[in-house]
Amino acid sequence: MNPYLHQFAFQIYPYIALAVFFIGSWARFDKSMYTWRTGSSQLLSDRGMRIGSNCFHVGILAILGGHLVGLLTPHRLYEPFITAPQKQVLAMGVGGIFGLLCLVGIVILTVRRLFNPRVRATGTRGDTLILLLLLAQLLLGMVSIFYSAGHMDGGVMIMLGEWAQHIVTFRWGAADYITDVAWVYKLHIFLGMTLFLVAPFTRLVHVWSIPVSYLWRPYQVVRRRQATLDYGNKER
Repeated sequence: MNPYLHQFAFQIYPYIALAVFFIGSWARFDKSMYTWRTGSSQLLSDRGMRIGSNCFHVGILAILGGHLVGLLTPHRLYEPFITAPQKQVLAMGVGGIFGLLCLVGIVILTVRRLFNPRVRATGTRGDTLILLLLLAQLLLGMVSIFYSAGHMDGGVMIMLGEWAQHIVTFRWGAADYITDVAWVYKLHIFLGMTLFLVAPFTRLVHVWSIPVSYLWRPYQVVRRRQATLDYGNKER
């Protein structure tokens, strides 16, 4: 890759994507609060929705949590407890399990979005685009597991972590750490940043709305409807 293009893609582009993500999300919440929703289509058709949605969300939350902890935790903090090769094996195993779970879910949701007439008719191109981008990103992550199996010393994982830590701490030189890593890691990073870039303009914006209040909100009380008055008897 051209060195200038490499610097832009992995040193400058992440800040553009993250700036659009944060500022765009704030602007959408401020200006278009009523569009801040998932746009659920379960009422139109619940076939496959429960399994697909649950598999996808459990898998994606575990993957995101693993990425945040794995990439942003400095090597010196976990080195006394687990070596770099051991951490890589753990990441490959856990990532593979939850990646497969997420893959099952997103395939179900994508097929439903593309081939269910009612869901397709009421959806938007943005809904379909996001599902396809997430599917591509997930497949890249799964493919990267096989590449990781070719170098079990944990060196590439440390370099990827250094890249992420340099980005979040606003240090120059982040792109230098991934100059020599395989294309699959670079494409995975670039597409991940692109998802941040487009999130404020799609249904992905609901990632901000973590339903924590559901843990303590009171149960919803449902009462039977009262019988209607018998107007004939009332007149008598």
